Amino acid sequence: MKKNNVFEIPSLTTSLSLLGMAGQVEDLKRENRKISELAARTILKALDVKDSYTFGHSMRVAYFSLVTGREAGLSEEDMHELELSALFHDIGKIGTPDAVLNKPSRLSEEEFQIMKQHPDKSWEILQMYPGFEAIASNARFHHERFDGKGYPLSLKGDEIPMGARIILIADTFDAMTSTRPYRKGLPYEVAFDELIQFSGTQFDPKLVKLFIQGMKKEALKGEEEFFIPTMDRKFNKNAA
Repeated sequence: MKKNNVFEIPSLTTSLSLLGMAGQVEDLKRENRKISELAARTILKALDVKDSYTFGHSMRVAYFSLVTGREAGLSEEDMHELELSALFHDIGKIGTPDAVLNKPSRLSEEEFQIMKQHPDKSWEILQMYPGFEAIASNARFHHERFDGKGYPLSLKGDEIPMGARIILIADTFDAMTSTRPYRKGLPYEVAFDELIQFSGTQFDPKLVKLFIQGMKKEALKGEEEFFIPTMDRKFNKNAA
């Protein structure tokens, strides 16, 4: 700063004080991250008890989402937010009746309307946690379509948060490639073609390209497991 035509140099005490404040902010961020990860593991444990398939599905959706986020060049902070959003995207299914959630055949129209409530239920659960506003929104809007024909609010294009657009691709891909008792999962290449076919209508076309690009890189690694940082553990890539 300038005073009486003389530039004043901040004192050593002032500089150290600012550095100390910056350090406190970083410490607070790390502490908040630890709290959010503990909350995540606690809530997801409840989901695992309720429905082990949905728990495993959420882990794989988080993995697929992180692959896409890396290809999109997201920051570390945005990647952490995306990871939590993907892990929690189906947490609202805790409130879905077992008869609907675990029905092995096609849902009736009435049952489908019940199932469609889970994104709003996820949002209701997650918005109670301080700092989870964006995570709650990503979970709420992960069934919105790029062409505006999704739910719950019929958002379109960039109106849909980027995290939600990524999760929709990951969620759909896992649904197509997972093997269930009543049907065999599709090969990855077939599922890739399905995503491409519905790019621009159901999915963000740019993100589909990044997802496929990232997944092909992952395949070259030849790894049978993937690591989820928040859960601090590895999971099998094969969806059974």
